[in-house]
Amino acid sequence: MYAIDPLSRNLCFTDGKEGMAFVNNKWENRCSDLSYTLAGNGSLVSGIELNRVAAIVDLGTPSDLRGRYGYDDAENGGVGFASLRLDGDKIVVLQDNSDPVKVTWQLLKEASQLAEVKSSANATIKLGHIYLVRIADSRDKSFLTTVKLMVIAYRPDEAVTLRWELL
Repeated sequence: MYAIDPLSRNLCFTDGKEGMAFVNNKWENRCSDLSYTLAGNGSLVSGIELNRVAAIVDLGTPSDLRGRYGYDDAENGGVGFASLRLDGDKIVVLQDNSDPVKVTWQLLKEASQLAEVKSSANATIKLGHIYLVRIADSRDKSFLTTVKLMVIAYRPDEAVTLRWELL
């Protein structure tokens, strides 16, 4: 996402494309699930569309996550991010992968913070950090999107590159 590009400062999780579009020679919102803003030294913002509310939780670095949950990670941080998943309506993270036949999971404690949705939820951008984003709709109770993302490149005041996946 690019801070000064009105088209690509927003991201749509539905199709992975820019959140804005040119329509009849003007800017229009197409699907802005996540935005990159320069406010607060660079922030990710969600819950910005009409009727949308969101929560963003910073889980820290892959090493932070591994330290809190104690799983083995021979992939230099890749295991924790990859293992974050929905199990029913709960978010879980790897617990033990020492036996490839019997992998076990544990509840991600920080996921409880996703219940506190609000308009314009934001989090400071930190290189290498993993985030969870939950987006709901205040009018359409059936709408719910949960995403995990990791900041894999960041040039303050210019661009942020994310690895992300819908849960």
